[in-house]
Amino acid sequence: MIVEVGKKAPDFSLVGTDLQQIKLSDFKGKNLILHFFPLAFTSVCTEQLCTANGEDNDYASLNAAVVGVSVDSPFVLDKFAKENNLNFPLGSDFNRKVSNDYGVLFDGDFAGMTGFSMRSAFVIDKAGVIRYAETTDGKTLPDFTKIKETLASL
Repeated sequence: MIVEVGKKAPDFSLVGTDLQQIKLSDFKGKNLILHFFPLAFTSVCTEQLCTANGEDNDYASLNAAVVGVSVDSPFVLDKFAKENNLNFPLGSDFNRKVSNDYGVLFDGDFAGMTGFSMRSAFVIDKAGVIRYAETTDGKTLPDFTKIKETLASL
């Protein structure tokens, strides 16, 4: 079940594209948007992260950082970030712990594949509390307007 709004965000540790850890505590004092996406180099995932990338100036003015999360390896994510000129970190949840902790690990079967993150977005405030949580079907982008509205209200 997806983590509920108003609850403390589960702590996390992801492997970044530089093979360094990305942790929730790295963003202390900032609001954080976590964008979970199923798989790099797929059309809707690319659109999701490129849209988030285009919102970067608005997010910065709202004291917010972005982290993209998928079960892809950090090496795949590095290539994906470079090819799409992403200016925020991507974290590998290769062991699927973070996706599971946030309640967004897909347990169904898609074309014979299982065990990837559902397309989801979370806004975590400076105190580490979930202020927005959304999971979509695989074809629908998160609601970027609601994400910004949530950030503006913090």
